[in-house]
Amino acid sequence: MSPSTHRVAVVDLGSNTTRLLIAEVRDGEVAELDRRTQITSLGKGVDASGRLSDEAIERVMSALRGYRETIDASEVDRTVAVATSAVRDAANGDELRTRLRDELGLDVRAIAGEEEARLTFLGATSRREPDVGPTMVIDIGGGSTELVIGVAGEDPSFVVSTQAGSVRQTDRHLEGDPPAERELAELRRDVRSILTKAVPLALRGSVRAGIAVAGTATSLAAIDQELDPYDPDRVEGYELDPAGCERMLAMLAALPLEEREQVIGLEPARAPTIVAGVAILVEALRTFELESLVVSEADILHGAALLAPAAS
Repeated sequence: MSPSTHRVAVVDLGSNTTRLLIAEVRDGEVAELDRRTQITSLGKGVDASGRLSDEAIERVMSALRGYRETIDASEVDRTVAVATSAVRDAANGDELRTRLRDELGLDVRAIAGEEEARLTFLGATSRREPDVGPTMVIDIGGGSTELVIGVAGEDPSFVVSTQAGSVRQTDRHLEGDPPAERELAELRRDVRSILTKAVPLALRGSVRAGIAVAGTATSLAAIDQELDPYDPDRVEGYELDPAGCERMLAMLAALPLEEREQVIGLEPARAPTIVAGVAILVEALRTFELESLVVSEADILHGAALLAPAAS
């Protein structure tokens, strides 16, 4: 392996998913070697209780034991592990991090929402041309949604982390199965208020393009194309428009969970929180008055890989 190339493992301990990327970083470009995702729902209930549940912790530990074996077999030069909303918000988040260090040798760093957003912007725009003007990157997570505005190839000019996560909003608003129209309307009003307060009007008006990353956006791209099995090459660069997202939101919200789990293109484990996730995406499109968003497979994993130093 040349001096300009190093192999890195990145673990992302999110509020809804636990993910792993094994990649080679070559002169500022990320070449994926292996990528894995498990829906562990770590953030479920954190908004109300303030703590990670024992069941959720065990789901994460199980996922990371498998990832540890993959990392060890991949002969990486560096391992980077980050934790986002659920861990940083929970009273027992540090206890989980200590257990991961002691049992699995994973030094997991709980990062602030703003750093999470910057890493996501770096990853999402690494495959884009810089001449499209100010771009908004939206990362809908389980506990939070990050919004970043900037120009590809430059440091972002605006970064904000909000409390509009798909797991959090599901816990707050959606009780029925399927959710009642009133519940969904309340969720959308809440999200709209969060987004408009988080981003100044003039800044929203300056945005010329949008990129959506993470599971909600990639799931919508797969649902819209009825992908079975999932095909990342057909998801990367797929355009989502407001009308199409509204149509899919109405379809998903009308289905009870058992039927939602059968929707082609949707991973069954995402079914409990996908309605809230799509509602957040729809409200973002409305808030920024965008005609479409481009879906990107590159996100915080790729941003963290790009910034991971080569082994000394």
